[in-house]
Amino acid sequence: MGTKTKGYILGIVAAATYGMNPLFALPLYGEGMTADSVLFFRYLFAIPILGIMIMARGRSFKVSVRDLSTLIVMGLVVAFSSLGLFLSYTYMDAGIASTILFVYPIMVAVIMAVMFHERLSLMTIACIALVLGGIAMLYKGSGDVTLSFTGTVLVIASALSYAIYIVAVNRTGLRNVATLTVTFYVLLFGLSLFAVRLWLSGEVQYPSSEHWYLWGCVLALAIFPTAISFLCTTAAIQYIGSTPTAILGALEPVTAVFFGVMVFGEVLTIRDIAGLTMIIVAVSGVVASPAIHPRLTRMRKLFPRLRKKHTN
Repeated sequence: MGTKTKGYILGIVAAATYGMNPLFALPLYGEGMTADSVLFFRYLFAIPILGIMIMARGRSFKVSVRDLSTLIVMGLVVAFSSLGLFLSYTYMDAGIASTILFVYPIMVAVIMAVMFHERLSLMTIACIALVLGGIAMLYKGSGDVTLSFTGTVLVIASALSYAIYIVAVNRTGLRNVATLTVTFYVLLFGLSLFAVRLWLSGEVQYPSSEHWYLWGCVLALAIFPTAISFLCTTAAIQYIGSTPTAILGALEPVTAVFFGVMVFGEVLTIRDIAGLTMIIVAVSGVVASPAIHPRLTRMRKLFPRLRKKHTN
């Protein structure tokens, strides 16, 4: 199997596993668990998994005091992003929520233009208009049914938080810290948000002891959308580059929609399908744009050891 073939396969696996969030989260919701409880256990289980990965790959847990303060903020930002997405599942179909979340690359482009004066290409502007049109198509369904305003705001806030995280990681000292180490501390500090929210509410929901498979769902959330997706993304970037890997990310909402329809009986209208397609095409266009390629390429700096093994 060639290097590029391996890269594309890994990129597909990375996107598909991240799209499994609804597959394992919705059964837990069905048993009465809140988004805070689900995310608390997801982060709690993922942290030791990442810790083992760091030790197995010879990475260091050491970070500077300055980077540590940045990691605390980034941990809360990522936790807020996770919370917004998982809360949105209670207001709208998971597939649609996951697709709207996929607008974050466009938000990254806008943030870079506003905050760092990077020029927006005509293609990016056209794609922004297309994605807004796609969201409008999803918002107004058949008949008098409209997409939940609260759910839409939550998932947009989730996408914006993740976009801020991506920009911050590439514009701070964290760009020189190994990704495994960054992710470990981001999850560690992000866990505090859910711990505090659960402490304030005074109520933590555990998976029912009568349904042992629900603990499997919690563990699967930590393994598939977190650990496996992360590792495959890292490897795919090294094999085929950042841009193709990012384009393959369009499979994330496709996977979420597939499980939503096939497993949870979510119904998609022709209008929904058109809106989903518009968003995926628009975001893929921005990611594939030459203007964004240098920014995505900078993600390679997060993988110094792997880069040494990659030769042309």
